[in-house]
Amino acid sequence: MTQEVAVLIHRPSARPRATVLAAAVVAAVLVLGGCDGDGGDTKPAAGKETGPGVVAPGRPGEPNRTLTAEEAAKEASRDTANSADFRYAQMMIEHHAQALVMTALAPDRASATAVKNLAERISAGQKPEIGAMEGWLKKNGGEDRAQHHGHDHAGMPGMATEAQLKELRAAKGKAFDTLFLELMITHHQGAITMATEALAEGNDVFVEEMASDVVAQQTVEINRMRALMT
Repeated sequence: MTQEVAVLIHRPSARPRATVLAAAVVAAVLVLGGCDGDGGDTKPAAGKETGPGVVAPGRPGEPNRTLTAEEAAKEASRDTANSADFRYAQMMIEHHAQALVMTALAPDRASATAVKNLAERISAGQKPEIGAMEGWLKKNGGEDRAQHHGHDHAGMPGMATEAQLKELRAAKGKAFDTLFLELMITHHQGAITMATEALAEGNDVFVEEMASDVVAQQTVEINRMRALMT
């Protein structure tokens, strides 16, 4: 007797997609094996699918997909970095680097303690992220890719212009606070745009987790900065 089983695996954001799909495949095979253990010789009717169905979690904003065990196994093997992953890591390193330039000005120029504390938190969060992305690129040959594929970093969303950075360096007190918050809100919004694109187009688990963290963390920081401007 043939029994079709749908195996639904819920994937937390920090759990690798490949591991989840592999677990789904194993579960599906075990369930199917249990169905075959009744000793029956009945063959499935023509035109009917055999084997369990695997419900694979979709990417953010996308519905789940039902795959056969074979399709799920192939899907799990595809969890390798693509051009979108490399592009995101390479560009976000420079994006974060500009944020560190801006936050480094706050201790001497900001007047509000809340702005200084916010700048310190942003710096403390983005420095290790730069290191992590640099390490990922080195591990995955991203340095060689960067040499052959140039990127228009000036066109990245949210980046402050040289004129804006010059104005920020010249500002002090409340004028600095206001300009810093305005520029950093825009900067964060650009980072969220880039991270969202990486989640939609990328394929690497590590990059996906980094991008998800950027969206979550910088959304919270944008709300804090907007509250400071009121």
